[in-house]
Amino acid sequence: MSMAPRDKAPSLKRRLMLFVLGAVCLAALLQGVSAYRTALAEADAIFDYQMQQTALSMSGAVPSPRHVMPEELELIIQGWSRDGLQLFAPPPRARLPQRAVLGFADVIGEDGKAYRVLSMQTGGQVVQVAQELAVRERLASRLAWRTITPIALALPVLLLVVGWVISHSLAPVERVRRQLSQRAAEDLAAVSEQGLPVEIRPMVRELNSLLERVRQAFEAQQHFVADAAHELRSPLTALKLQIEGLQRAADEAARAQARSRLAAGVERASHLVEQLLLLARQEAGAGPAQAVDLEPLLRRCLAEQVGAAQARGIDLGLLRADAVQIRGWPDALAVLLRNLLDNAIKYSPEGGKIDVLLLDEGERVRLRVEDSGPGIPAEERERVFDRFYRSAGAQGRASGSGLGLAIVKTIAERHGAQLLLDRSEALGGLRVDLLVDKT
Repeated sequence: MSMAPRDKAPSLKRRLMLFVLGAVCLAALLQGVSAYRTALAEADAIFDYQMQQTALSMSGAVPSPRHVMPEELELIIQGWSRDGLQLFAPPPRARLPQRAVLGFADVIGEDGKAYRVLSMQTGGQVVQVAQELAVRERLASRLAWRTITPIALALPVLLLVVGWVISHSLAPVERVRRQLSQRAAEDLAAVSEQGLPVEIRPMVRELNSLLERVRQAFEAQQHFVADAAHELRSPLTALKLQIEGLQRAADEAARAQARSRLAAGVERASHLVEQLLLLARQEAGAGPAQAVDLEPLLRRCLAEQVGAAQARGIDLGLLRADAVQIRGWPDALAVLLRNLLDNAIKYSPEGGKIDVLLLDEGERVRLRVEDSGPGIPAEERERVFDRFYRSAGAQGRASGSGLGLAIVKTIAERHGAQLLLDRSEALGGLRVDLLVDKT
C-alpha cells in the first residue's frame, strides 16, 4: 500500500514556537552566566573580607606549637613567629607552598588545587589565610542556579501561553483559508477583511484584486463564447442552405454558381474561426515581453499585403519608417499590423491609396495608417472596437467578421499603447494612430 508523501512545507506556527523557545533559553543562559559572574565577584569580595578579619583575629591568639586548625573549616590558616616557628599548620589535605608573600595572591598548591591566599604580618607574627577557589565557584554556581531555576520551571507554562497567543494570532489566516475552501468554483466574491489584523489585510486585498481580475476575465470569456456562438450560427446556416442549393441545382451552370457561393461561404466561416482563435490567443497572452525593432517588422508586414493591394489597384506606400524599438511581443505586433493593413485594403475603394508612417517622437513611437476609404463616423469610433461590431457605412463595401479592430485593441492594451481613430486630412478616409512608449 502506497503512502502519501509527507508535507515538508515550513510551518509558521512551529517556526515561531522554535524561535521563542530559543530566545527564552538563550535569555536564561545569558542570565545564568551573568548571575554566576556577579555572584562570583560578590563571593570574592565577601570571602576576601572574611579572610582579612580572620587574619586580624588570629594575630591576637595565644600561640601553641604546631597548632593545627580543624579540617572542617573552609578557611585554611597557617602562621609563623618572628623566629620562623610555625604556629598554625594547615590541615593535611591542604598543601600550601611554604612561603608568605604579603597581600592577596592566587596560587597553585602542592596538591594541584587553586587557592586564594592572604598573607599578613601583624602582632609580631605572619599569618596566612587561604581558601580554595572551588569553594567560591560552588557558591556562585548555587546562586546562579537559584536565579535560573524559576525560569526553567516557568518555561513550560511560558511555552503554553506563547503557543496559545500564536494560535490565536494565526486564527484569522485559518478563517480565510476556511472561507476559500468552502467556496464553489464559480464563487469569485471578495474575501471579507472584517476582523483581520493589519498585517494580513494587504495580502487579502491583493487576493481580492486577483479574484476581481479573474471574475472579469471569466465574464469576458463567457461573453466571448456567447458572441462567437451567435456569430457562427449565421455562416453555418448559410453553408447548409448553399449545400441544399447545390443539391437542387438543375444544370451545370446552376451547380457552378452554387459551388462558387459555397466556396465563398466556407472562406468567410474559415476567416471568422481564424479571427476568433486569434483573439482568444491574444487575450490569453504569451511569455515575457522583449525588445522589438518595429521598422523591419513593419516592412515585412507591408510586403505580405502588397499582393492584396495590387489586386485591387490600391497604392500601398510607406512614407517614412524611423528605426525605433519598443518592448513587447513580436508575433502580437505582427498581427496588429496585418489587421490594420488588411482593414485599410478591405475598405478602400479600387484604385485607392493607403499611406503608412512610423515616427520617432522622442519618448514614444507613432504608427499611422490612413486610407482613402469611407472612414468611420465620429459617433461610431468607440464602438468599432467591440467584438463583431460592423460600421453601418462599411457593411455594404466589404464582408468582415467584426473582429479586426477588436484584436488590434486587445494587442494595443497588452503593450500599454493608445489607439486613436480620426478622419484622414490627406486621403479623406480613416486615420489610425498607435502611440506606444519606447523601451
